[in-house]
Amino acid sequence: MFIIRFIVAVIVISISTSALADNHLLPMPTTGEDGMHEQSWFHDGFLDLGEDLVEAAKNGKRLVIIWEQRGCPYCKRMHEVNLRIPRIVNSIKNNFMVIQLNLWGDREVTDFDGEVLKEKDLANKWGVLFTPTSIFYPESMEKIGTKSGRDAEVLRIPGYFKPFHFYFLFKYARTNGYESEPNFQRWLGGIGGELDKMGIEYDLYADELPKDLPPKM
Repeated sequence: MFIIRFIVAVIVISISTSALADNHLLPMPTTGEDGMHEQSWFHDGFLDLGEDLVEAAKNGKRLVIIWEQRGCPYCKRMHEVNLRIPRIVNSIKNNFMVIQLNLWGDREVTDFDGEVLKEKDLANKWGVLFTPTSIFYPESMEKIGTKSGRDAEVLRIPGYFKPFHFYFLFKYARTNGYESEPNFQRWLGGIGGELDKMGIEYDLYADELPKDLPPKM
């Protein structure tokens, strides 16, 4: 009986500890009938990318398109790890309009150049091969002109990034870091140098952000 009670107590403690550790995270995402992960704050418009970018700019935000697909393990990880960290989500929501597209989808999308294509055909036109793939765009349509999304993009990241890289990727795009340093990893090395000077410990491979990360960084 003692052994049973001890086991039950250990289970209860383990669950409580896990709950406390998970307490600061946002709820787990849901998935739609198409198998795509859902985020209530993703932009749900008419998929006219030029109009979406203009709307984003009016709200002081940048446009980013994230390509995903059903059954993508790294899309799942992005949603269940990265996009459950409040600081990451708040930073993206405050500075970006996010549009999620399906690599094999049939919804019609109007490209920046005016061509209307199904998602899967647009992915082929843009040369999107992997998921997730995040593509960032300039601040205004003036910088895009009549270019297609493939020619207008300022930054493309194919694949999944751990939270540290993911968080700073959006800062890199928001601050136009790619203009002074086209190589994101080198730019990120500068961030690491700043954190080292401040004596802040960080783990590039952790599923969380550094606990002492300065508010303005």
